[in-house]
Amino acid sequence: MVRPLVIVALLLLASGCYNAPDPGSGPSGGGPGTLAGAPAQSFDVVRTDGRTDSLAAHRGEVVLMNLWATWCPPCREEMPALEQFARRYAGRVTVLSVDQGEAASVAAAYAKERGVTFPVLVDEKQRYGGTYAAIGLPTTVIVGRDGHIVRGIDGAMTFDQMRAAVAPALAAK
Repeated sequence: MVRPLVIVALLLLASGCYNAPDPGSGPSGGGPGTLAGAPAQSFDVVRTDGRTDSLAAHRGEVVLMNLWATWCPPCREEMPALEQFARRYAGRVTVLSVDQGEAASVAAAYAKERGVTFPVLVDEKQRYGGTYAAIGLPTTVIVGRDGHIVRGIDGAMTFDQMRAAVAPALAAK
């Protein structure tokens, strides 16, 4: 009896399925929601176009950083909303998509297949996920112009939820 339960648990974990709180529901004993106000940490990682990029390179900009992976069903479901958001908010919000733990070629093929136009960074060592207390994927972190975390959100978001999440950062001067 225990073995089937362990197998089911492992399959759910591997599929990226988890019972995330509603986006924006706030901290629940951990996770990215607890990081608001903290300085945003940054790591140099490779983009799918071969260039090096980092969160620090975008200081002075409002950034929506989305941590995801190609194997994650909620991440795949969220991607069209992220693309819509990136297009509508171009010039006002920088969208950085940070693939967690996969090879650049995998993330690049996925992004190309889906027509992703925003930068896709590849964090093979998953430093961003660990630093930003990602308890599952996708995880979104909003960073203000001052380089501090405005908000961290567990779980997939809709376009409207993204818009609401960045509003305080855009309003801050």
